[in-house]
Amino acid sequence: MKRVYNFSAGPAVLPEEVLREAADEMLDYKGCGMSVMEMSHRSKAFVEIIETAEQDLRDLMGIPDNYKVLFLQGGASQQFAMIPMNLMKNKVADYIVTGQWAKKAAAEASKYGKVNKIASSEDKTFSYIPDCSDLPVDEDADYVYICENNTIYGTKFKELPNTKGKTLVADVSSCFLSEPVDVTKYGLIYGGVQKNIGPAGVVIAIIREDLITEDVLPGTPTMLTYKTHADAGSLYNTPPAYGIYICGKVFKWLKKMGGLEVMKERNEKKAKLLYDYLDQSKLFKGTVEKKDRSLMNVPFVTGSDELDAKFVKEAKEAGLENLKGHRTVGGMRASIYNAMPYEGVEALVAFMKKFEEENL
Repeated sequence: MKRVYNFSAGPAVLPEEVLREAADEMLDYKGCGMSVMEMSHRSKAFVEIIETAEQDLRDLMGIPDNYKVLFLQGGASQQFAMIPMNLMKNKVADYIVTGQWAKKAAAEASKYGKVNKIASSEDKTFSYIPDCSDLPVDEDADYVYICENNTIYGTKFKELPNTKGKTLVADVSSCFLSEPVDVTKYGLIYGGVQKNIGPAGVVIAIIREDLITEDVLPGTPTMLTYKTHADAGSLYNTPPAYGIYICGKVFKWLKKMGGLEVMKERNEKKAKLLYDYLDQSKLFKGTVEKKDRSLMNVPFVTGSDELDAKFVKEAKEAGLENLKGHRTVGGMRASIYNAMPYEGVEALVAFMKKFEEENL
């Protein structure tokens, strides 16, 4: 078996240990004679899986008791509508637009009420995070929305915006569990798991209980009401059971590794290796302002579309997969999530050095 180093932005690399465990349990989960893929979501075995997963996530993130943890479907993109449907009581919301996903979220929310774009970095192709220390927050705004780590552009909020007392809602899809988080600073924190936690098909939403009410916008479907899922412990309908099972294994792996403080140190070390090389390279160039660089997604270019394409092709031949940048920006992007080993980044940097020597 030959495993490649997979730098995909999502679905992305998972811990090998987790994949091996899942493989061992594929036909017979803990002696029950069937796979988790086949079992009822109402069964004792699965209820234990989802409850353990929730508790492990609470332990990892220090989630307070007055926050609900929901395992949902529809990906982060479905949350773009679900959030305003549930939270836009005054039909006003403020959005900070720092990338493609925040932009899409704002466009979706504008179907349900007034959306103010109170800060944006679109003027420089989302290559930085705007100053959010003194924003024109609307006094009627129901919430302030951010995408905390921008997968496509490789930027990250190092400080949360000053929301002037308004509820902060954050999409953390691509930095989920990559470092410690103070959950109490958010009203709602959510993310698709397919980047840093599990397989595609699950979205986790962590919501303060006072925001979960029956007072939603008229016409909000039952399935898009947070209260529906909160009241049913994420088991209102058949959940993405196998995906939740894998997420649960990743939570156990993270605990075993030492928790989120340790993950942050590991992630900083990996990112430093790659950014240090980019900063001294004569061929490759990072595309993000240094102070706003993501630890998870590292975009870079050579300045030549032909060389970029050549690099991606030759990297693939060398066992370095999925380094092509997002179709909207081109270039290259290395996603170095929790499960990417340090050796993977070492291999990438070694290959980049070799490529630079041969192509300068």
